[in-house]
Amino acid sequence: MRILVLAYGNPLRCDDGLGWHAARQLVHRMTSDTQVVTCHQLTPELAEEVSGADAVFFIDASHEGEPGELTCLPIHPGHAARFSHECSPPVLLALCHQLYGACPPAYLVSVCGQSFQLGESLSPCVAAALPRLTAVVAEMAQKFQRGIPIAH
Repeated sequence: MRILVLAYGNPLRCDDGLGWHAARQLVHRMTSDTQVVTCHQLTPELAEEVSGADAVFFIDASHEGEPGELTCLPIHPGHAARFSHECSPPVLLALCHQLYGACPPAYLVSVCGQSFQLGESLSPCVAAALPRLTAVVAEMAQKFQRGIPIAH
């Protein structure tokens, strides 16, 4: 089972860099058949990578909710965008399906950010949620690899 983790955001905008911080920790927690990719934003070019995965975990900071709140949601294909700056997880899954005929199960794991100002440090509440986020992703990936259903 090949697991793909797409951790994205701007590492120079405080909590928006959550994905990059999570990726650094997940590299050491995941099995060898897991690929962890960091990027500033999702782009259509990632559809090929997604099509070869058995499951995909998207990690990003959120603007919705209470700062430090962790959410984990299943993602389903959405409508394909006309422009690359509109590439969200559902759009990327739709492109994957349209171009490669494959759409793996996907999940968005996020923490609501508090600060998106210039800086490289996470806010205290997001930093406190980071270990929980990485544990959730690692546990879900392990369950998926063992064929255990993932509860939403």
